[in-house]
Amino acid sequence: MFKRILATAVLATALAAGPAAAERLQVAATTTNMAMITQQVGGDHVEVTTMAPPDRDAHYLEARPSMMAALRGADLVVSVGAELEEGWLPAAIRGANNPDVQIGQDGYFEAAAQVELIGQTGHADRARGDVHPAGNPHVYLDPVRMAEVGQALASRLGDLAPEHAEHFYSNADDFQAAVEERLPGWEERVADAPGVLVFHADIDYLVHRLDVPLHGYLEPLPGVPPTARHLRRLVNELADERGVTLFADFQPADGARFIERELGWSYYSLPTQVPVDGDADDYFAVIDELVEAIASPAS
Repeated sequence: MFKRILATAVLATALAAGPAAAERLQVAATTTNMAMITQQVGGDHVEVTTMAPPDRDAHYLEARPSMMAALRGADLVVSVGAELEEGWLPAAIRGANNPDVQIGQDGYFEAAAQVELIGQTGHADRARGDVHPAGNPHVYLDPVRMAEVGQALASRLGDLAPEHAEHFYSNADDFQAAVEERLPGWEERVADAPGVLVFHADIDYLVHRLDVPLHGYLEPLPGVPPTARHLRRLVNELADERGVTLFADFQPADGARFIERELGWSYYSLPTQVPVDGDADDYFAVIDELVEAIASPAS
């Protein structure tokens, strides 16, 4: 509330700054989901460039000149955080040579830093796979947490462009209201779901939010491809269970096909990111598809 009052108080001063104050903020978003929430909150007052395509695993990209170009002219970088982009974003930021978007500056924003994370270990143990000691970074598949991210992002955008702060807060409120309106329907849809087996820990937030049983992972360790031994162990452990297998559209289907042959479980390969330039409706469509798959009849 204090920030909203402060933003109103400085409005006249900001408008008096001349034409530059009315220019759109330049934002470099790491993924299309981050671009979506930025555009949703920023509206006409931001111009967003997405660095990672929606059909690639953001864990394993490399820093590219196009990323550095986007960061070089950015007022703000919006990342998922919790080390999801650790393999390329720090290098891209260094290559961009833009002091405003360095880690720790107002021009650097991490979604994962704005919400409570699951899966925190507090330390990195590579023997346990490609883990994230700060916690599971895939917060974007929990709509409630995304609404919290939107509120925090409105505050940050308001710091950078106080003359538009009320607009940012209003847009964030609208997104949150849309989530709250849809949440009971999602919960009702999966109320009798027998549970899911997932490829990676990326769908965990949605599964936890909707209180759906999680039967395990096709990966034996995070970041390690499924092995025959691990898949056989899953078959033995889940022989008396019912469920479905879910995985992102950029992840391989071989393990899910094996589970289908052995247990008869249906599998679904679905997007976990909105399309390029996707909006809130596209985001809710992603969640809708995942919910429908979770709720689908299990063998």
